[in-house]
Amino acid sequence: MEAYNYYLKGRELLYRDSKSGYMAARQMFIKAIELDPSYARAYAGIADCDTFLYLRTTESVSPESILAMSEKALALDSNLAEAHASRGAALTTAKRYDEAAAEFEKAIGLDPNCFEAHLFYARACVFEGKIEDAIAQFERAAAVKPDDYQCMCLLVQFYRGLGREQDVKEAARKGVKLAERQLILHPDDARAAELGAAAVRELGDLDRAREWTARARALEPNSPPTQYNAACNYAQLGDIDKAFDLLEQGLKNAGPEWGRWIEHDSTLEPLRNDPRYKRLVEEAHKRDSARS
Repeated sequence: MEAYNYYLKGRELLYRDSKSGYMAARQMFIKAIELDPSYARAYAGIADCDTFLYLRTTESVSPESILAMSEKALALDSNLAEAHASRGAALTTAKRYDEAAAEFEKAIGLDPNCFEAHLFYARACVFEGKIEDAIAQFERAAAVKPDDYQCMCLLVQFYRGLGREQDVKEAARKGVKLAERQLILHPDDARAAELGAAAVRELGDLDRAREWTARARALEPNSPPTQYNAACNYAQLGDIDKAFDLLEQGLKNAGPEWGRWIEHDSTLEPLRNDPRYKRLVEEAHKRDSARS
């Protein structure tokens, strides 16, 4: 039971989506393994932490080491859905998308309610530009975990990109409520503030959108994901120069995810015709290639 509690705490910290969160989550999973060396879920958790560290930071983590950790989880329990989801995410870091999809499908077949399988699958679909497939997986993840704010807030973005206005408003209303709840429980959660700001903006409360964006930046001033999401909010609010400043700052310490996500992010549409945008995309792809 103690190992399980460490595992749950690790999952909670992981989804704060900050470097400090990933590192702290990793320690929780390690503590779980110290208590139970055969705890497959904890090994899968470490693999997931390393996946996000690889994709979103400049930490020295390799796709090969992430795959090895996920395979350790599978060696302990080959029927564990979380382990297959972790292997799928690990394969995504190496751009082995077809193999990753097979692992996600296997995970969902073992457990249709595996949140990680749907979430990681959705993210992989975004990397490939398969937005409708990504939406389907984000929707399923949100149904599995109805108190999760991030899936609902991300759906706002992708519904907007496809012009699904009614879905945008419904997702925004739900996303704001979920983000508000998260911020009451965890006032230091920058991710809830930065993603919630986008949902607030869609409901027309621009002052509150700016307030939540500023809150996220105050909580995680040097976090590339926070800088990226703040830039998206500023782009939509018409603060183009501020958006570019944040993107340029964040790119210095960002992982390869930016190069895979940025072209499919409809919230950056106001920046696309600016020469600075093309340079940013080229630099992001160059960094991704150098890391791969």
